[in-house]
Amino acid sequence: MLPHVILYNAVSLDGRITGFNADIELYYDLVSKWDIDAVLMGSNTVLTGLGAEPGEIREEDLESLVNREKDPEDLRPFLVIPDSKGQIRIWDELFKMPYLRDIIVLCSKATPEEYLDFLKGRDIDYIIAGEKYVDLKGAMERLNSKYGIRSIRVDSGGILNGVLLNGGLADEIHLLIHPELVGNINESSIFISNDLNPLNNTIKLKLVHINKLKDDIIWIKYDIIK
Repeated sequence: MLPHVILYNAVSLDGRITGFNADIELYYDLVSKWDIDAVLMGSNTVLTGLGAEPGEIREEDLESLVNREKDPEDLRPFLVIPDSKGQIRIWDELFKMPYLRDIIVLCSKATPEEYLDFLKGRDIDYIIAGEKYVDLKGAMERLNSKYGIRSIRVDSGGILNGVLLNGGLADEIHLLIHPELVGNINESSIFISNDLNPLNNTIKLKLVHINKLKDDIIWIKYDIIK
């Protein structure tokens, strides 16, 4: 069984996710009230957020990582990160986030054994799904069956959003539309994909919620028509 997947992004009026003054406090204040089981975040988003390079290793408290308490009654969401290439090595910093229950890494059969040992040495759970890259559908089925994850919020960029949308794995889209125009062709959008024919293969949406918030920011929600 697949979890219910919600894509969530703050955007400019022209659909960019960078290059404008996003209201981060409002962004996280809204989602703090959502009842979700996990947050799915792309590895590039994690590295950018922590100002780290792929494969970078920083000082860590290994003893605290290995001996951290895992409470089955903890109601905070898991953090789920696809990382088949083994790029993230700064897990100690992620575990300092107070709103996370634990971390699950999504790997593939091509993930280096050395990286899997790296995760084991820090008592970090991982799921292997897919050959060269992570099979997100198979991984999500495992997240549901093994960890009881029934709902996921995706906090990531256009590449991961694109994979989820093209795979029919996303169910809702929530956008905080900011009253700014970015324009630059090099700025990222919420949906990056080369697979769609804009004439006959677009993804159809149904509007289910719209609300004007502070500073003329619009919160809009669509269901994805499958």
